[in-house]
Amino acid sequence: MPDQAESLIQVTFYYLNGQNESFTVPRNPDDDETNQDAQMEFRHLLQKDWWVMQLEDQTVMVNMANVAKVEVRPSLGQQRGEGIFLNAERITALNRGR
Repeated sequence: MPDQAESLIQVTFYYLNGQNESFTVPRNPDDDETNQDAQMEFRHLLQKDWWVMQLEDQTVMVNMANVAKVEVRPSLGQQRGEGIFLNAERITALNRGR
């Protein structure tokens, strides 16, 4: 039986107004699904205007026009293609000057 923590993805939205919120999303990949399939799914989602997070007690709709950044943990692995910087390292975390 796989560890439950390994089957969860944490998605954090950073909004233009400085707020952020995180969600956990269960990940139950098929035996045939590869890490590349998951990467392609997220790249496809990034092109959508709205993301819908279906919670147990409510539905949250996120307008991506109000989002500055999306973080996904754990990493989706080594993505390849246009607009991807391989082997990047974070020097400083996102700061907001006031």
